Amino acid sequence: MPQPGLAEAHILLARHPDHSSAVTATLTGPESSRHLAEAVLTNRGFRWVDRMTLVLARIDHEEPYYADQAARALRDEGATVEIAPSLQEEIDTEWTYGNYPMPYLDRDEIREVSAEAQRIHDDIASGRLTIHLHARDGWTTVAVGTYRDGKSVYLHGEDYLRQEVTDYESEAEAVADFLRQHSVAVRPGPPPSPTSSAPPPKHSPRRPPRGLHLPRPRASRPASRRRKQCPCTPPTPATTKPSWSTSSPSTRNGKSGGLTTRPPSPATSP
Repeated sequence: MPQPGLAEAHILLARHPDHSSAVTATLTGPESSRHLAEAVLTNRGFRWVDRMTLVLARIDHEEPYYADQAARALRDEGATVEIAPSLQEEIDTEWTYGNYPMPYLDRDEIREVSAEAQRIHDDIASGRLTIHLHARDGWTTVAVGTYRDGKSVYLHGEDYLRQEVTDYESEAEAVADFLRQHSVAVRPGPPPSPTSSAPPPKHSPRRPPRGLHLPRPRASRPASRRRKQCPCTPPTPATTKPSWSTSSPSTRNGKSGGLTTRPPSPATSP
């Protein structure tokens, strides 16, 4: 339903001139209308860079998809939204991840995983989640941290694959369990920031893992500790071949794709 006041707002969505997948939103119109548009955009991950411009940057490089979702929401509220041709091309391009370690997930499920990872990333960046310890666990990184509300969590994975695996009621319990599991591999604080959060391209020399291997559940677990159902655990054997990725191999921001039609709706990232 159109929102009174938003009809006078004009929003231009375009690709960021310096960051390959980021999206900018330039607002014009009366100040009251711009504030209403700002509320819609910030709820979808956009952040202010100056008085008239917001930017969307994500660790999964799915900015075009979420920019399109924001445009639809703004139009539903009555705002005028213009999408630059180069951004529209990105929105309309179908893609697949190269070397994605969970090929049994469809695109909607992949977006659920990366949306959770983005939330965790934002919570760490804002200080809402403090990371106490981290460790290398095979091919990936694990960590333990505590939220401001007191809940502690065990985190598995990096960047757009990071997930909360186990909840704890106290920081002491979480840290003790982490130290018990990872022993000499433990390092203080959060892991070093990667040089790039882009998904590995299809031609990456890094050998893709067969699946995400989470710590094995123990025979007995205190009631205060809960293990979540994580998409990292495949529903089928890890040797199952990917069936959803059929695009021709070309690479864009770590994604490979060749089709130029939008994916079926519903049907699957910076």
